[in-house]
Amino acid sequence: MYKFTLSTDSTCDLYHDFIAENDIKFVSLTFTVEKDGVMEDRLDQFTEYRQYVEFYNELRGGAFSRTSMLNYESHYTHFLKLAEEGAEDVVHFTISSGLSPTKDVAAKAAAEVKKQYPKFEVYVVDPLTATVGQGALVRIALDCRNKGMTAEETHQYCTSLRLHIQHYIVADDLNYLKRGGRVSAAAAAIGGVLGIKPIISFDRDGKLFVLDKVRGVKKAISYIKAKLEKEAPSDLKAVYIVHTDNEPAANELAAYVRERFGFEPNVSIMGPVIGSHVGPNAFALGYLTDALRNEF
Repeated sequence: MYKFTLSTDSTCDLYHDFIAENDIKFVSLTFTVEKDGVMEDRLDQFTEYRQYVEFYNELRGGAFSRTSMLNYESHYTHFLKLAEEGAEDVVHFTISSGLSPTKDVAAKAAAEVKKQYPKFEVYVVDPLTATVGQGALVRIALDCRNKGMTAEETHQYCTSLRLHIQHYIVADDLNYLKRGGRVSAAAAAIGGVLGIKPIISFDRDGKLFVLDKVRGVKKAISYIKAKLEKEAPSDLKAVYIVHTDNEPAANELAAYVRERFGFEPNVSIMGPVIGSHVGPNAFALGYLTDALRNEF
């Protein structure tokens, strides 16, 4: 019998089968696709790889996707269902507070449910990251749960690891991040100049910023490899690669990790909520280090 219920929103970018097999409770956030003048609201709950590819092909074809990460009603319904099923202690992961106030929305929804179920307690983890960084922390919390740790112990442990997750994100077109207000117009303009590829990372407040600039995809991959050489992963089980339908770049990074460290990294395709902000053809690597974020 587990001592707490593990929960996350869909910006963790963990696949549906993994979520189901490991009894992780899941809040599907929403996104809206505008295509040929028609708006369609959708849920971030893909179950097949082809659905991800189809989404990025829509963006390539001129569709525009925007997100609303607050989703108070979704969180309230989610927590109420857990309480009704008998859950008491819950560890819940949201997207970084540096990108969205979803953490506060989740806490507010949990507090409302607690009025009806006084024993219901939600420990909200602000990961100060998203996508595979958030997913890495969910995986760590899963190990904690399976080892018999309490919700409070798991919350404290995952919180202590947040700033030891490094991120290197290469976006093909920063205009997606600009439209979402995640980077400035000046930073976005960099990407259109002579094939320059900005390397994006999370700062220690969980906000995105341009870490460096290189010319072309090959040099971007070389930049990430150099960072791995400078500060190796502290836990080879926590090396994650994600892409927005750019398997060649993701596989090249994976081959390097495999050959250099003798470990098969987790490679996945990014979901539509975060994918809406980085656009197609992006790729990223996240991993745990002994050093603090962006310290080397």
